[in-house]
Amino acid sequence: MDVQTLAETARQLVADGKGLLAADESTRTITKRFEKVNVESTARTRRDYREMLFTTDGIGDFLSGVILYDETIRQEGKDGTPLVQHLTDKGIIPGIKVDTGAKPLAPSGLEKVTEGLDGLRERFTEYREMGARFTKWRAVYSVGHGLPSRQCMRANAHALARYAALAQEQDIVPVVEPEVLIDGDHDIAACRAATERVLAQVFAELDEQQVVPEGMLLKPNMVLSGKEASNQAGPDEVARETIAAFKRVVPAAVPGIVFLSGGQSDEQATLNLDAINRWKDEMGAPWELSFSYARALQQAPMQTWAGDNDNARQAQQAFLARARATSAARQGRYTAAA
Repeated sequence: MDVQTLAETARQLVADGKGLLAADESTRTITKRFEKVNVESTARTRRDYREMLFTTDGIGDFLSGVILYDETIRQEGKDGTPLVQHLTDKGIIPGIKVDTGAKPLAPSGLEKVTEGLDGLRERFTEYREMGARFTKWRAVYSVGHGLPSRQCMRANAHALARYAALAQEQDIVPVVEPEVLIDGDHDIAACRAATERVLAQVFAELDEQQVVPEGMLLKPNMVLSGKEASNQAGPDEVARETIAAFKRVVPAAVPGIVFLSGGQSDEQATLNLDAINRWKDEMGAPWELSFSYARALQQAPMQTWAGDNDNARQAQQAFLARARATSAARQGRYTAAA
C-alpha cells in the first residue's frame, strides 16, 4: 500500500469545483431508467448512452472522476476506443463499483446487507490493470420502527471496512458509501440520529481494519427529512444538520465527502449542496464537500437522448448544464440561472 499515492488520488477526486459522476448503475437499474424514456436496454444502447456522456466536450472542467459498472469498464465505443480512454483523455479518473448488491439480512430479512467480498482481491487486481484508480461500495439503512438495528449497522460496517482495506492494498482509493435512506415519514432529527450512529460504527470498523483515512473518501446521504414527512427541512437547515452530524463522527483526516443525491430532485440536490458549501467555513467543516451524483446529473440528458443518437448533441448540452450547475453548488455559488 502506497499511502502517498492513495492520498494524492483522493485529493484529486475532490479538486476544487469538481466532483464525481456515478455512472455505475447495474444492468437491472439502468434498464428500469431506460424503460421510463421508452428505450430498450441492450449492451449497445447502454454503451451508446454512456459513450454520449463520456465524450461531452468540456465535461472534464466539472468532473474529477466517473464511477463505472463492470460492463462499462470493459466496453469500447463505436470507433473502437475503450470508454475508459475517453475519460482519461479528459483528465477524468476512472472508478469501479465492486459490491454485488444489497441482500436481505438474515434472519428477519427486514434490513439489508451488501455482498461482494468473495474474490474481491482478485477483481481489484484486474480492475487496476483496466485503469481503475478508485472504487465504490454501497450499504443501505432504513429509518424508523427501531431501525437501523445494531445488527445491520455492524454487518454493513464490517463489509465496508473489509472492502476498503482490500482496495487500499491495491492502491485503489475506496469510496465508502453508507446511505441512510430518504424513504419514510421521519423528521430531520431522526435522520441525523441514524446518520451519526451509522457513521460512528463505520469509522470504528475502518479503524479496526487499519484503513488509512487520508486515502479514502466518504459518500454519505445528506441529513434530510424523510420524503413523506409533512415538514420538509429547507437547504439551510439541511446544511447545518449535515455538517454538525459529520463533525461528531467523521475524522478530519478524510480528504473529502462526496454526497449522494439519494432520491432528491435535480434542483433539490443542487440547492442542498450549495447550502452545505455556503455553511462550510462558518461551521468549521475540515473536509472538501463535493458530490457523487447519478440521477441528479443524468436525468436531463437521458430524457433528451431517449435512445436516439441523433439527439446526442442536445443531450450532451443538457449534461454539461447539470454538471456546471452542480460544480457551482460545490463551490457555494449556485443560482437558478447558473
